[in-house]
Amino acid sequence: MTTPQSIEPQHTLLTAVARLDDLRARDSLAGAGSDAESLDRAELLELLALSEVVARKAAHGRQLTVRAARESGASWSQIGAALGASKQAAWEAHTRWIDAQAAAYGQPGLMGFDEEDTARARALAGDPDET
Repeated sequence: MTTPQSIEPQHTLLTAVARLDDLRARDSLAGAGSDAESLDRAELLELLALSEVVARKAAHGRQLTVRAARESGASWSQIGAALGASKQAAWEAHTRWIDAQAAAYGQPGLMGFDEEDTARARALAGDPDET
């Protein structure tokens, strides 16, 4: 069975997006009266799983960039503005990501943050009301 967990290790963000785009294009063409064949069940399930993989990988990349912005001295107000969110919402999303990374540590197939990495990430995140 195709699941996000089963296909995520096979793809980078770029390869997942390329495959997703290919399947979506084929699906769209099949519904537009062209000679393209409709996707079969396995391909439709792969399309769903790839959608989740892309969302997960994009969210992870976004949080890595948030961390890099903090390292460069960006405030939570600036980060929130860049994300189209409030500073509080940006900070909360980032701290949830840190919590998820800490929880992932030591699980098979996941890297996550050890205690030292988690402490550094939390210190860098600081408080949304600080600069």
